[in-house]
Amino acid sequence: MPNAKVLESKKAVVESLTGKIQEASSVVFVDYKGITVAQDTELRKQFREAGVEYSVVKNTLTNFAAKNAGYDFSKVLNGTTAMASTTGDPIAPARIVCEFAKKNKNVLSIKGGIVEGSVLSVDQLNGFGELPSKNALVAQVLGTFLAPISSLACVLDQIRQQKEGGAPAAEA
Repeated sequence: MPNAKVLESKKAVVESLTGKIQEASSVVFVDYKGITVAQDTELRKQFREAGVEYSVVKNTLTNFAAKNAGYDFSKVLNGTTAMASTTGDPIAPARIVCEFAKKNKNVLSIKGGIVEGSVLSVDQLNGFGELPSKNALVAQVLGTFLAPISSLACVLDQIRQQKEGGAPAAEA
């Protein structure tokens, strides 16, 4: 039977993990078997830059935390497990893991996860790896909206220049 100090520290870890899971917009559990120290350092750097918290977790304690948060990951929480969570861009953890696995000969793999409160399969999470970041998607949409307006402004400017008697600006 473990002593009271050990039990209290484990309860504190479970409470902390429960809070992270409940507050996160996205949580991804990762199998990191075979990763080198250099690769791990690079991966952690990418996670930090994207605002994702990444840490190695104990399966039993994480399973208790997930159950406290209302999820069951008992089938995926085995072997080497790390948890990537964020309160920001919900697809960032899955996207970073997928991109990193492609570049580094599949040393990482997604075990399962939660996005916006929904438990997603490995295939669904890997699909997020194909998507651009939230900022890139917003930029694409804005670019689509601005293209017709920019074209109209260019045409109107050329008409103005012709009426003033000047030559039109550089023709394409």
